[in-house]
Amino acid sequence: MDKTTFTLLVWLWTAIGVTVFLLLLFVTAPYGRHSSKKWGVTIPDRLGWFMMEVPALLIFIWLIITGDAQKTAVVWIIAFLYAFHYFNRSVIYPMRIRTRGKEMPLVIALMAIFFNFVNAGFLGYYTGTLQTHYGNEWLTDPRFAAGLALFITGMIINVSSDEKLIHLRKKSTSGYQIPRGGLFEKISCPNFFGEIVEWAGFAIICWSLPALSFFVWTFCNLVPRALAHHKWYRSNFSDYPSGRKAVFPFIL
Repeated sequence: MDKTTFTLLVWLWTAIGVTVFLLLLFVTAPYGRHSSKKWGVTIPDRLGWFMMEVPALLIFIWLIITGDAQKTAVVWIIAFLYAFHYFNRSVIYPMRIRTRGKEMPLVIALMAIFFNFVNAGFLGYYTGTLQTHYGNEWLTDPRFAAGLALFITGMIINVSSDEKLIHLRKKSTSGYQIPRGGLFEKISCPNFFGEIVEWAGFAIICWSLPALSFFVWTFCNLVPRALAHHKWYRSNFSDYPSGRKAVFPFIL
């Protein structure tokens, strides 16, 4: 595929992400605490998470390995950062969450699989074949250093926030509780905030249209979900802290 066609397809994909954002402001995806059997056949949460996330890992790595571009240190660092996130999300996280008896609609898992096929395809094809600026000199570029710092910061926030939620569920005997401590004192969904920061950093590290598109999609998916979580907390807990925002401290 030539670069012109590839660029056009990525811009189109990004526009779809913005459209999805507008839709999700009115329709809450029915999984997790918002799960609904009205969306048809359901599958166990753990299986759903694995099915949804593992294609992102496998497709990206396969396209890196089989691509024609030079396999520089920068390419392998990018691949490692991406793979680390998705190995955690597809293998480690599903094994650790307490979701006994919880299920998600199969259609949601299939939508996520489709997204990850396309998104990982664009990222992997660009990084493994089309890119021309990932020589070792990119390691000393300020954008690489800034993006890496942002990615690591976001990942720490994301993983540590997930850890708090997992332990909160372990302590609970009656369902959900109000999360407390750390960024949970400022926002309802620091796990989502961390993931947004993480992929913003990745976009800067890569400095590519597919990585920017991935960040846009992350923002467009997680911000409406955070707003839905925030509304749910307020509806279900009369003592929910009134000063908390949904996803961005002091802002939203």
